[in-house]
Amino acid sequence: MRSIEDSLARLQTDRLDIVWVHDVAQDFWGDDWISVFDQARKGAFVTLDRLRDEGVIKAWGLGVNRVEAVELLLSLDGPRPDGSLLAGRYTLLDHSRALERLMPEVSAQGLGIVVGGPYSSGALVGGPNFEYAPITPPMQARIDAIRAIAEAHGVSMKAAGLQFSLANPAVSAVIPGASRPSRIAEDTAALRETIPAAFWADLRAAELVHTKAPLPA
Repeated sequence: MRSIEDSLARLQTDRLDIVWVHDVAQDFWGDDWISVFDQARKGAFVTLDRLRDEGVIKAWGLGVNRVEAVELLLSLDGPRPDGSLLAGRYTLLDHSRALERLMPEVSAQGLGIVVGGPYSSGALVGGPNFEYAPITPPMQARIDAIRAIAEAHGVSMKAAGLQFSLANPAVSAVIPGASRPSRIAEDTAALRETIPAAFWADLRAAELVHTKAPLPA
């Protein structure tokens, strides 16, 4: 097993900004996920806490696709994360559970969430998949309803998706992902796009966003 020093040397650096412990959750490990989580809690989490205290890393947390693992981590005594990377769970298409159960605790503990996959595997912006599987008819109906309102207000779906995720004060950053360099320019433009308040009001009236979800000003 390589030492921390060897690993950093291979990366040609002497410190890391953030370390995410990935996929200690049910979608990856099934019914064994609690056992895997417990192994990480007694091993990786303890080590990462120490490395942060030593200044080798600035922060650590989970990198998962499910809310439950982050909820569990925040409920336990012991090693304390600085935040977590949560993919696909705080988007226009799927945000209720994270909003109701996770974000309040994240804020209460003074932490932050990095939102991954704000376009829900591309479903929000014209892709064929949601959660890495073909879009179901009910989900397609939801996407079509959001798109119709967006078109009525001249709003791009990328801008709607990115700005919705970032509107929650518990969200520190968003990672849209890019399949090619031109996508980065598109995402930057989407962040800067001006979205009228009436667009968000219409989404709320159509019950396409949770009644308590923070919306961009």
